[in-house]
Amino acid sequence: PGVLVVHENRGLNPHIEDIARRFALENFMAFAPDGLTSVGGYPGDDYRGGQLFNKVDRTKMTEDLVASALWLKGRADCTGKIGATGFCYGGGIANTLAVRLGADLAAAAPFYGGAPPAADVAKIKAAILVHHGELDAALVKAWPAYEAELKKAGVPYEGNIYPGAVHGFNNDATPERYNKAAADLAWKKTVDWFNKYVRPVPQA
Repeated sequence: PGVLVVHENRGLNPHIEDIARRFALENFMAFAPDGLTSVGGYPGDDYRGGQLFNKVDRTKMTEDLVASALWLKGRADCTGKIGATGFCYGGGIANTLAVRLGADLAAAAPFYGGAPPAADVAKIKAAILVHHGELDAALVKAWPAYEAELKKAGVPYEGNIYPGAVHGFNNDATPERYNKAAADLAWKKTVDWFNKYVRPVPQA
């Protein structure tokens, strides 16, 4: 099974490469595309990556990431079942992919990502696992409305709010944001979620 890993608003940096490596060690086919490819790719440091991110055509970048997910799903060596996860910007994209791909996406695990428009939630067929830090006030405040729409649409979901954690709590490359307890628990929950929803059950 495949997992698409979508980066924060810096491009495909070593931290996100490491997340993809961790999924590979859990026996998923992990693919971490670089949304900055159209402007030359991740430039080697996060500051310049952030500058490039502000110049990239956002609509094109979204379409590139949708195409990346479909490319992963269609690979001959993939089972055809895929999940998506992402962080910050990538968390929002994980939600967008759930809307855009419908039944082509088995599960999504957005980390501190913006919710899709309420009117689009009914298009989601993936199982949604949401992660927010308690101190990430705007996203925590927005979560109940997203939850209500998921419930109304009959989407399998789980929402997690981690005590004392801030936006970006999973990123161990930014010590001022990293919260090990929250990150370790969120990682375990994500792997379990993908094992449940993305890994096909063997036929008897």
